[in-house]
Amino acid sequence: MVNADFWERLLDQIGKPGIELQIKVITFNMHHGRGIDGKLNLNRIAEAVEESEADFIALNEVDRYFAKRSGYMDQVSWLAERLKMQSAFGAAITLKQQDSSVIRQYGNALLSRHPIVSSMNHLMDFGMMEGRSLLEADMLMIDRPLKMYVTHLSLNPGIRHKQIDFIAGKITKDRPPVIIAGNWNMKRGGKAWRKIAGIFQDCYLATQTSCNTFPSLRPVLQIDYIFTSRDIDVVSVEVIKKIPAASDHLPLIATLILN
Repeated sequence: MVNADFWERLLDQIGKPGIELQIKVITFNMHHGRGIDGKLNLNRIAEAVEESEADFIALNEVDRYFAKRSGYMDQVSWLAERLKMQSAFGAAITLKQQDSSVIRQYGNALLSRHPIVSSMNHLMDFGMMEGRSLLEADMLMIDRPLKMYVTHLSLNPGIRHKQIDFIAGKITKDRPPVIIAGNWNMKRGGKAWRKIAGIFQDCYLATQTSCNTFPSLRPVLQIDYIFTSRDIDVVSVEVIKKIPAASDHLPLIATLILN
């Protein structure tokens, strides 16, 4: 992992680019590859997003050798190879059996078409039964840096507010451009949403396009969001409806411009 001092020096050396750079970002809760038909099919997960040719794909509910439900596969490596992208992973749950050298993990992942310079994972369990985490990654695109976070927050409102406070404390210290995406399990306009939207922009607000992602067959809620620092311009946001059976969520894609 590259330390903070190195990253600060890199930012200063690069300076502000003189041209715009358009990128595409997807957030997708993939439900460990098990679709609403009960079938485990990672190929459907890949097919649901590959035509978009996104630069970055934020994934939630990803297994690495975790359980029988996903065939004890390393889903991060499989998807990265299938989509020809780099990857970073942040575990929310880690299990290790005494009679095995295999570490079983479940959490968030980031796939990137650009070099991932560094990554780290922040646990956010706050005493809850199911752990949650915040994956942080630094990328370098041509001559400019980008920081991206991937998260999946609790269904419990009280715990979710603590997680939001933790995230807000992190992102207010970052130098832009920054993107944070994932399954937030919150409603637009609520207290949790207002906390983040007071710091970063919700991509939806730039386009006012329907962004309902759950449940996948008849989406009536948006609980998956992409937020960006305010120096990033939002061109468009849309829900990808190509393979609704692939997961219980639909992927959300935003086209953005880095100035």
